[in-house]
Amino acid sequence: MREALLLMDFQHYPVQAVPGSGAAVGAARRALAAARRAGLTVIHIRVAFRPGHPEIPTRIHAFDGLLGTEVFSETNTHTRFEIEPIEGEVVVTKRFYSGFGHSDLDIVLRAAGAEQVTMAGLATSGVVLSTVRDALERGYRTTVLADACADPDPEVHRVLMDKVIAPNADVLTVDAWTRTLPVAA
Repeated sequence: MREALLLMDFQHYPVQAVPGSGAAVGAARRALAAARRAGLTVIHIRVAFRPGHPEIPTRIHAFDGLLGTEVFSETNTHTRFEIEPIEGEVVVTKRFYSGFGHSDLDIVLRAAGAEQVTMAGLATSGVVLSTVRDALERGYRTTVLADACADPDPEVHRVLMDKVIAPNADVLTVDAWTRTLPVAA
């Protein structure tokens, strides 16, 4: 089964805004190194909007704090990656919570022949939860790397991993997941 690693929202602003994200970034870097060694498809997903955020309807309260700012504008330093892609790794820009949200992620995964997605991201209650649900609806086998995810509220992270995500996806640590990977030739 062809697998892809999704590194989601490891950008300057989420890393700075999510307490305890340093450990998740470190775990995500270990997952990335393992995925590269195993020859997996790696996709970096970022949230970004055009200057002025014309993609955000004013009636959606989740983005109220962004309207009238340049936070997450495509050219703002907030959208800079904390975990840099290398040549050959795809960058997907999303416009909502899910990695699939108003992006071409599904097209990229299908073109790569991926049937399984493994995810790491910030925040658990945002991009991770939303992408897990969207991946399931699209028929992907799904794994979430619990220690490579973080949320502003550690209790929300725990409850989501244990009670919401675990019944729908494999929840593993990076170390446990790495042991499942093939050795690249």
